[in-house]
Amino acid sequence: MPIPAGCLLERTPQGLYCRAAAAWIDPVVPVPRALITHAHADHARPGCGEYWAVGASEAILRQRLGATINLIPVDYGALHRIGQARVSFHSAGHVLGSAQIRLEAGGESWLVSGDYKRCADPSCAPFESVQADVFITEATFGLPIYRWQSGSKVAGEILSWWQAAPERPSMLFAYAFGKAQRLLAELAAIGVEEEILLHGAVEALMPAYREAGVRLPPTLPMSALGKGESLAGRLVIAPPSAHRSMWMKRFKLPQTAFMSGWMAVRGARRRRGYERGFVMSDHADWPGLIHSVQQSGARQVYVTHGNSDGLARYLREVEGISAEPLEGSGGP
Repeated sequence: MPIPAGCLLERTPQGLYCRAAAAWIDPVVPVPRALITHAHADHARPGCGEYWAVGASEAILRQRLGATINLIPVDYGALHRIGQARVSFHSAGHVLGSAQIRLEAGGESWLVSGDYKRCADPSCAPFESVQADVFITEATFGLPIYRWQSGSKVAGEILSWWQAAPERPSMLFAYAFGKAQRLLAELAAIGVEEEILLHGAVEALMPAYREAGVRLPPTLPMSALGKGESLAGRLVIAPPSAHRSMWMKRFKLPQTAFMSGWMAVRGARRRRGYERGFVMSDHADWPGLIHSVQQSGARQVYVTHGNSDGLARYLREVEGISAEPLEGSGGP
């Protein structure tokens, strides 16, 4: 469903546009002014004239988009006048520095969630419930089968898996930004103090988390290991792109696992070629999505990414909330 003409936000080829602020939210191509929900590559792209983003994401944004980008760091909850709009950023609980963006002008308010999650995460600020007339929510895991356990419980399962194979390297694959650091923070929270080895893509993002004061166990990049040093009993965290790559050849008979919300689906682990799957996500589960919509108090909801049709239908038919999939939304 297209957003009706004359609304505070409109869809353009460049992305969601707020005419009152002369700004795009997470634009897909370079634009003069970008409001960024977080530093994942599908939300923060290079080439924009200026970037507005939460200050906690600055180090990662500069690393990924260039040290000289024109970045305007903001604090959570601070109100900014941008053009004719009042704009504020509120924690999304997704990754370090992630935000929901609230815009208000002309007597209406809109809230764009970006990616978000509701469960506790020691690696980033917790989700903040925000009210608005219109709410644009993601639906990456917008099916009732997706219901998360606590991060501490999953970290305990991973620790047991790791300790059960002292004669083998334990290779855990997780996305390099956000998921890997959350796992490390969850392990630290349950008392893990043993050094953990990191692929270079994960290691590159660690300084930003340490500078933000996130409690983490000791880590060492794989590149710092001596040649021929034994990897038996070591836990190694690497991005999924490293699986079955030449980089893996130095590991002899490793046990492998993948950590993702997609591991909640039976058969997903086998299809991806891992021995074990652990269910941990940086997106909201089904109850979290419903709860967030309810708490927003929105009279109109637009749903994007993932199962947008199904979530919108549920909100209309069960919750009695006016909801539609956002035209052009696609799967994650």
